[in-house]
Amino acid sequence: MGELDGRRALVTGGTTGIGRAIVEAFLRAWVVFTGRDVRIGGCVAGELGEASAFIAADASDPERIRASVSEAIATLGGLDILVNNAGIGVLASPLDTPLEDYERVMDVNVRGYFLYAVECFPHLEAAHGNMIPISSDAAILGEVDIGIYSVSKAAVNMLSNMLAVEGARRGVRSNAICPGDTEPGMRHMGPPGDPDRPEDDPATWPLPPVGRVGRGEDAADAAVYLASDRAAFVNGSVLVLDGGMRAGYNTAAPRA
Repeated sequence: MGELDGRRALVTGGTTGIGRAIVEAFLRAWVVFTGRDVRIGGCVAGELGEASAFIAADASDPERIRASVSEAIATLGGLDILVNNAGIGVLASPLDTPLEDYERVMDVNVRGYFLYAVECFPHLEAAHGNMIPISSDAAILGEVDIGIYSVSKAAVNMLSNMLAVEGARRGVRSNAICPGDTEPGMRHMGPPGDPDRPEDDPATWPLPPVGRVGRGEDAADAAVYLASDRAAFVNGSVLVLDGGMRAGYNTAAPRA
């Protein structure tokens, strides 16, 4: 028997990267996942089989958020786990970030997480479930080259904390995961005016002290633990998964 057998999960931004790894790890549960790209979502659902279902949704669109939650509940018959993962960034310092890019990042990364949490909460409360927002190590120590992304993820951590305090009184836990650099990288981390450009080649990233960059499975394993009964007393935590990069100053290892 798996830890999540029979549970019902909604994973936003579940078509690639960390999101897809979490969806795959949750296949012992019943899992619905969202994404903007209908073609990719359909392909992933076909590969993963009957334990998963794809719903097209843009996390910047409040109406699509509400509709996708309704569709997920109709598909699953309830909800035990919400993983807020859909996220985007902009390659610019804060003062060089145009307003439209600021609004785009905040709408997806903060407002989208908030709205999914609000829409899902009654169903999570009925099931004594939990929320797992996917944040970033950039929320712990800001990175000026992606400054507004750092700001948005710091807001995600505090939102998770506030939901943890309020939600736990009603039987719902919330714990944030903060991955570091994770291959293959984010699909939407381009400069101003080019929002859908993917991140640089992971081969160019600095290496954490453990000697490798992150993998989607690292975040997925953490999500399985936080969603399970083993984490029943874990609430309001912020779990950093960065291989030691934030443990001290100038910790990156040289590449061979």
